Amino acid sequence: MRKITIGINWQGEFDLDDVIQQAKIADEAGVHEVTVAEAWGRDALSILAVLARETSNINLGTSIINIFSRTPAAVAQHFATLDEFSGGRMIMGLGTSGPNVIEHFHGIPFKKPLTRMREYVDIINMLMAEEPLNYGGDIFKLERGFTLRFKPTRPHIPIHIASVTPKSVQQTAEIADGWIPIFFPKSQWKTQLDAFYAAVAAAGRKPEDVDVRNATSVAVSDDRDRVLQGVASNAAFYIARMGDFYYEHFSRMGYADEANAVRRAWADGGSAAGAAALPRDLVEELNMSGSPEECAAAIDEGVEAGFTIHSVSVAERDPKKRLEILKRIVG
Repeated sequence: MRKITIGINWQGEFDLDDVIQQAKIADEAGVHEVTVAEAWGRDALSILAVLARETSNINLGTSIINIFSRTPAAVAQHFATLDEFSGGRMIMGLGTSGPNVIEHFHGIPFKKPLTRMREYVDIINMLMAEEPLNYGGDIFKLERGFTLRFKPTRPHIPIHIASVTPKSVQQTAEIADGWIPIFFPKSQWKTQLDAFYAAVAAAGRKPEDVDVRNATSVAVSDDRDRVLQGVASNAAFYIARMGDFYYEHFSRMGYADEANAVRRAWADGGSAAGAAALPRDLVEELNMSGSPEECAAAIDEGVEAGFTIHSVSVAERDPKKRLEILKRIVG
């Protein structure tokens, strides 16, 4: 079986019944995980509470929530409760986000993100393991020995971390159960995965200890131009409007000229111009789309490269056809 994950829309128009139906279809098809993102739209955890009630087998996760707007204890409470509701099916997706969102939406200084992430993970793991919360960190200093006032369903909930910078990727290899990278052109797979798995080994861990999400998305669709337009729009938004992390990420991979062109075009002509500035061949490397069989083959290629989980979107909205497509991809 292929381990695939599908995302649930968290912004714009929203139909909870449709979201539940999508999750149930994925559950029946044997999809590994359904995830809910969170930025400045709907909160992810409320949606996950509903899906925990409405599904039976599929893993449920965030992709991602930031580590500034909630305390680590609050996140541990949330996920321990959701894990109880779901019968032990939660996966915690965490990320630092960036100063644009943290400082100008949440109003919190974006300071020491790497230190905060490490301490965050430590504290969550302590609470899940029912260890008294005595913690002397650089950011969090906790001295009263609190424990959760109910027994967690599991002593550990898997934590997957979204990271981009070299230092944050290194730390992810040391402390996380999974890595959520973003924007890897296919030609970068070997370079990026070799570096990550070397960091995993240097931390004294085995490759099988850490899941790695394929950063090249897969879309079941017969309209490749429309898919690529969406990919280009998304990448351009991150490069031009989400601070410097993603701009620098493209630059480190050798696409500094392209990233600079996107920023200039966006500044002069807005989002459409920014997306149009990305070269077609680069955009094509950021996505695979086609028939279910073509997408399954692309996933198998990703597995061979070293990815363990694969993000898939399905354009088909008819429930029966969508179920059949997902079953064919899962295998």
